[in-house]
This record gives sequence, C-alpha cells and structure tokens, in this order.
Amino acid sequence: MASSSRQRYGIDVEQDERLLLGSSFGAAAFAYAEHRPDYALAAVRWALESAPGPRVLDLGAGTGKLTAMLVALGVEVVAVEPDPAMLAELRRALPSIRALPGRAEAIPLPDGSVDAVLAGNALHWFEMDVAGPEIARVLAPGGTLAGLWNVFDNRVDWVARLERVGGSAAIGPRDTFSSWRAETTDAHLPHSRLVAQFGSPEQTEFSHGQRRTACSLVATFATKAGLLVMPEEEREATLNRIRSFLDSVSETAHGEFTLPMLTGVLRVRRL
Repeated sequence: MASSSRQRYGIDVEQDERLLLGSSFGAAAFAYAEHRPDYALAAVRWALESAPGPRVLDLGAGTGKLTAMLVALGVEVVAVEPDPAMLAELRRALPSIRALPGRAEAIPLPDGSVDAVLAGNALHWFEMDVAGPEIARVLAPGGTLAGLWNVFDNRVDWVARLERVGGSAAIGPRDTFSSWRAETTDAHLPHSRLVAQFGSPEQTEFSHGQRRTACSLVATFATKAGLLVMPEEEREATLNRIRSFLDSVSETAHGEFTLPMLTGVLRVRRL
C-alpha cells in the first residue's frame, strides 16, 4: 500500500484513511454477504495449486465468500477476520468452520501451521510491513500466499461507461481489468526485507461474472468502502447516478444480466 494520498477513495490513501475505509464494512455486513460476488473457481484452484498441503488460512475472510469456496474444494480451512459483524455473518453462514477474530498484523495461529494463505479482496488493506512477516511466520516452507480480487471487465463498453459514471468511490483502479495488475503487483512485498522470504510473484486472471439486476448491482455498490464512508447525501447521489445509468443501458435495464468480471490472482511462494 502506497503511503502517499492521490485519491480520496482509491487505493493510495494515507494510513488513517486506509484504516477508516478498511474498517467500514461491518456496518454493511449483511448486505455484503448478500450482494458481493464469490470468486472464479479456476482462480481459487490456481491460487492453491502450488501449495504443499491442504491447510489453508483465509485471511481477512469477511463474511466467508472465499471461505465457502475453499470448503467446497475440500481443503482444511481456518478463517481469520477482524470485524465482529463480518465475523458473525461468516459464522452464521459456515457454522462448522473454525473462524477466529484476528488481524493480518497479528495472526492467531502457530508458526508454520498452514500451507497457504489466501486473501479475497483483502490484501490491499493489510499493513504489509507488519503483516508480511506474520504471514511468513504462519506459512510452512514452500507455502503459498495469494491475493484474489474481483475486477470489472472494463474492456466491455457499457462497463467502461459505468466506471466513469460511478467514479473512483464505486470502481477504483484496483477494481478494473485495465489496471488491477499495476495496482497490486507489489502488494505482497512493499518492503525489501521480505524479499528474501518469498519468490517472484505471478499474476493472472480468470473469467468470471455475477448475475445481477439494476437494483441488486446498486446494492452491491453500496457495500463498497468508498461509498460506505461518504456523507449520506453524496452517497445517495452517487447511487442514484449509477441506477439512472443502469436503467438507461439496454444490457442492464431489463431484468437480470451477467456483470462481466474477472478474478485476478497475485500468487507468491514462501521460500
């Protein structure tokens, strides 16, 4: 995470604002669970394919979107999430999963206890100068760290126009196909002292989509951090602008449609 502030609601924010944005989701935990997408299954499999064993930590697990997919793949999952409301939703949805309160900067697990650490739409919130050594500590030798991000496919014309209408609070540079690699390529190693503990990063993306209506896509945008911390009047104006656009576009104005997305993955191996 860069320390300079170039965008109010984008990825480059001062630390205090980053913490504010990252802690905003609990207020919308139920809506987050209902409206946020899962991840492309092929992306999750790719993230795990080089892991030396089946023990997986879902770090910053939120309401369990990624956790549920890991369970379906048959791996041994433990979820760690700092926000009490998000953690409560995860436990409600997945009562049999070991789900612990905790932060990436203070992981409540023993040394070398997992073969992979995955973070779904969460790695960019970690303070990696602290979280990086913690992740390295809990990973077994040869273990995998992978961040996954769901991004809008702005190669599609109407999605590119939606990006402009919504603004950076709704669709930031990390959230689009055209820029997610550049925005996340160094997310795992922002400090050189971690370089010796990890290999070279790999990035790729996988086709994905989410069935939405205009109403449910607006509800999805309402769970974005940039919108959650907006003043109410500004937030409503942004959501109304998005809804008006969706109502005016043939691809989205009439019932259900598939929102064109990809799941991008940043994968790196602990040496």
